Amino acid sequence: MTGILYGVGVGPGDPELVTVKAARLIGEADVVAYHSARHGRSNARACAAPYLREGQTEIRLMYPVTTETTDHPGGYRGALDDFYTEAAEELAEHLAAGRNVALLAEGDPMFYSSYMHMHKRLRDRFECVVVPGVTSVSAAAAATGVPLVEADEVLTVLPGTLPEPELRRRLADTDAAAIMKLGRTFPAVRGALREAEREGAAWYVERASRADERVLAVGDVSAEDVPYFATVLVPGRINAPAGPEVAGGEVVVVGLGPGDEAWTTPEVRHELSEATDVVGYQTYTDRVRPRPGQRVHASDNRVEAERARHALELAAGGARVAVVSSGDPGVFAMASAVAEVAADPAFHAIRVRVLPGMTAANAVASRVGAPLGHDYAVLSLSDYLKPWEVIEDRLRAIAAADLALAVYNPASKTRREQLVRMRDVLLEVRAPETVVIVGRAVGSPEESLTVTTLGGLDPEQVDMRCLLIVGSSRTEVTQRSGGRIVHTPRRY
Repeated sequence: MTGILYGVGVGPGDPELVTVKAARLIGEADVVAYHSARHGRSNARACAAPYLREGQTEIRLMYPVTTETTDHPGGYRGALDDFYTEAAEELAEHLAAGRNVALLAEGDPMFYSSYMHMHKRLRDRFECVVVPGVTSVSAAAAATGVPLVEADEVLTVLPGTLPEPELRRRLADTDAAAIMKLGRTFPAVRGALREAEREGAAWYVERASRADERVLAVGDVSAEDVPYFATVLVPGRINAPAGPEVAGGEVVVVGLGPGDEAWTTPEVRHELSEATDVVGYQTYTDRVRPRPGQRVHASDNRVEAERARHALELAAGGARVAVVSSGDPGVFAMASAVAEVAADPAFHAIRVRVLPGMTAANAVASRVGAPLGHDYAVLSLSDYLKPWEVIEDRLRAIAAADLALAVYNPASKTRREQLVRMRDVLLEVRAPETVVIVGRAVGSPEESLTVTTLGGLDPEQVDMRCLLIVGSSRTEVTQRSGGRIVHTPRRY
């Protein structure tokens, strides 16, 4: 009969946070094992000390390296892999002899713990039982006294060892965050917090739940004094302290992307979460999930100038305003309207920023391959803001230049004839076999794609939710066993 390996979570540091089950199994085990650095001390053993009994065998699994360099041929990772393999074999000898082994893990055994390396190496040979423990994140949140997440807020747990740009991106893309593995990484972590505009709400907790616990605002921490066992917490926005308001207010024009929520950038999500007010066409404001206290100002699609003025007036009163568009705000969307109204001397003091988004043209193109892989033009077929004569002149120029063409606003309930006229104008120069892609509601559950030709284009199948791509004379459709692909070669 072989022994059982127990992965026992002993919590974050306070022996009283060891669970009843963990305490019982520690006391019953034949062998108690724990990891330690070269100095030989083990925080996990210190947590378990009150529950040990005389006569138990103790095994100290000492890391060959922690933060120092190594001459191992496989480098740091190779040295640790060899260590874990050797340590697993040492435990396997006791398990094979029928002895139960309690392997102690700080916090929880399956949460950034060394136990999991033993578990993966031994689970196919012996019975392994995991006993969960209180994590350092939970203990740190308790120490701050500030709720970490509430309602449907999202918590992201990040290792401080990530590159600073990646930390910044993920901080901008979440409601709340816990950042672990600090020590030498703290300056980069603080830099990422500052760039993501989250530093003012962040807490630093050192050695949570222990007698020497420290809780500070991140801005009050000296980087030279930060140990590895420290955590930074950024509470969700429901409970985080309000950040400083931008002097004189601010308008940020953002692009939500074409439809799929995954296509909204982290930068845009961050600005939406920080805004006091969200302004936009109702179809687009409906895509924004407002946080408590955030005001949403929805309006009709044909009042762009009025919407822009309203946003700037709100900012003049001190608000931080996000003006939302689908796709990219600079492509037939709100950036131009805001910039035009912001040119009014009355709004010269208001800061205006524009954040890019994925365009509908890029989204449709990506679904079929690379029809916009060479030079191309972008044109709106709407004659609501420009005369048809201008549109027709541009269509002829694009056709003569043999450019691929992305067509926005191709049709609506009241505007059907323009698409027929566009087709006829292009056919004056282009062959009827010219490739045409009709992408409808791309990125939404109603998405559909049609690959046809200029001669075969049916205007009755096109509405305002469509974007058209008309290929150049060199655009090709290739039927493949791996799926149809459309591309415009980059070489002539």
